[in-house]
Amino acid sequence: MDTSICLENVTVNFDDRFLLSEVNWTIEPNQHWVITGTNGAGKSALAAVLAGVGDIESGGVSGLPSRVGVVSFEAQADLIAAELKKDDADIMDVISEGTPVKEMIFEGCQDPQLANELVSKFGLSGLLERAFRKLSTGESRKVMLIRALTSKPDLLILDEPFDGLDAATLFMLQAHLATLISTVPMVFVLNRFDEMPDFITHVAYVEKGRLPHTVCRDDESAFSELYQLLHLKTTDLSVPEADPETALPALDPTQPLVRLTDITIKYGDTVIVDKLNWTIEPNQHWQLSGPNGSGKTGILSLITGDHPQCYVNDIFVFGFKRGSGESIWQIKQFIGYVSTALQWEYRVSTSLRNVIISGFYDSIGLYSKCTDRQKKIADQWLALLGMQDRADQPFNKLSYGDQRLLLIARAMVKHPPLLILDEPCLGLDDMNRQLVLALIEKICAGSETAVLYVNHHPEDQIAGIDNYLALTKNE
Repeated sequence: MDTSICLENVTVNFDDRFLLSEVNWTIEPNQHWVITGTNGAGKSALAAVLAGVGDIESGGVSGLPSRVGVVSFEAQADLIAAELKKDDADIMDVISEGTPVKEMIFEGCQDPQLANELVSKFGLSGLLERAFRKLSTGESRKVMLIRALTSKPDLLILDEPFDGLDAATLFMLQAHLATLISTVPMVFVLNRFDEMPDFITHVAYVEKGRLPHTVCRDDESAFSELYQLLHLKTTDLSVPEADPETALPALDPTQPLVRLTDITIKYGDTVIVDKLNWTIEPNQHWQLSGPNGSGKTGILSLITGDHPQCYVNDIFVFGFKRGSGESIWQIKQFIGYVSTALQWEYRVSTSLRNVIISGFYDSIGLYSKCTDRQKKIADQWLALLGMQDRADQPFNKLSYGDQRLLLIARAMVKHPPLLILDEPCLGLDDMNRQLVLALIEKICAGSETAVLYVNHHPEDQIAGIDNYLALTKNE
């Protein structure tokens, strides 16, 4: 990029979902920026303007390069949605396998040699023939990164590029990005200041659709103040009580919640999990970790009954031996669940209050008449999350981070015997992440819910979780 990018008093409308107002911002050549701010502030919207997205209502934008590489949760979700749309359009008697990873990466690729190198570095060589939609969250993230890095961009926009990546992959990616600093300007959207690359020169702080602060990293005083602002921690938390009128059936306290015996997960000749034994007792909290592709998501789906191989394995959950005639809903009623995949599925336009209430019914959307007590509990959760004034707004108009907060409340609302949190902090800024971690800690401190916490970030450990299962990836 040889010229500056200038946003001069620009107001940008994003399909009436969000408005950036009167933004003034200049990105000079050889500068590398981080955009930060709270959930819903407009971080991703500001980054999207640089990619030419949004309707400019006033002001002007100049100097945008013609080739921009973009990685974001929104772009990732769009690719998944496009794959799902292909399914909807298929002839009923034809089973679509989906677009293979190889085609996603190499069709129209500007730098096939670099693509091949990155495929190897990212550990995707064995997945090139697999359908993109069948990848794990971290694996599909890697595909997005390769597509952007091999597009020969004049500008790289990386919206939370490190989320969902294991530690080894994150280190490799940061090292690769460091080799590009003299040739490609980069703009990051990051909620974690501790993941900020050393080569970042400036920080843009977004608040309520405006850009009140831009800080040079060399200005130690201003940078420290901004860092402290984004690391504020909520105190005096109080988790709303469960609904006594819709209490779950009592479980036998002498039996484990989950017992997996010699579990094996394999696809064709590839063994992902080999003869795993694992027992989760009532009120026992676990952290599950492992690199991308080690089988974390597969194990979770065995427990929830969503994996096709759950009936060929020895699985005992909540008093049921899988395959003994139980229904999947008999299992799911005892589980609260949060994952990126759930967020992609939760595409309904119901209100924020109804999203939380839907947790009582384990439904995507709300299709049952709720009680006044359930409404009251939902409003207590909204107040705790600072969203009480948005109770009737549609869920699909929220930012990614705010959606995640709502889905966590949805999972916790019935105080389930087992709360499965699959990367619950993914996409959250520091303040909201600290809020979520404190909420999980409160649940762990109680006596009614066992927490199964899946996480890549060691600094996000929860007080009260003292059981750990670390998976390794079979080579």
